[in-house]
Amino acid sequence: MRFALACFAMSICAMPAAAQETAVSPNALVYELRIYYPAPGKAAALNARFRDHTLGLFAKHGMRNVAYWNELPVAAAPEGRVVYVLAYPSRAARDVSWKAFGADPDWRAVASASESNGKLVTKVESVFMTMADYSPPLVLPH
Repeated sequence: MRFALACFAMSICAMPAAAQETAVSPNALVYELRIYYPAPGKAAALNARFRDHTLGLFAKHGMRNVAYWNELPVAAAPEGRVVYVLAYPSRAARDVSWKAFGADPDWRAVASASESNGKLVTKVESVFMTMADYSPPLVLPH
């Protein structure tokens, strides 16, 4: 998890100042750091599902896609893990969005098709965060 937090912080600091201006106040949002442990041999399929379907479905349900990373392989995760951050107006809004996402027929079809040969994920970790008052500005997608 420290790896994910470090990557998140480094990606924010690397943005040009002009790109850090946004109409949305990132300080008012709740961020969720999620870490997915791919099932053996399933990292490519998991990344494809995010790339081709999940990001759009998240956006459809009011979840802001902040950033995504693939961890470099380590002994505990030979294929690495998928690490990402979503943003929400509040924890309550997050819960509503995830409930709607989970019930979405498009998501259910994607999940079913992508897991026809077995689950893609063995474990998910989730951490909720707010922006520290000393954090460099953050640009969020609209």
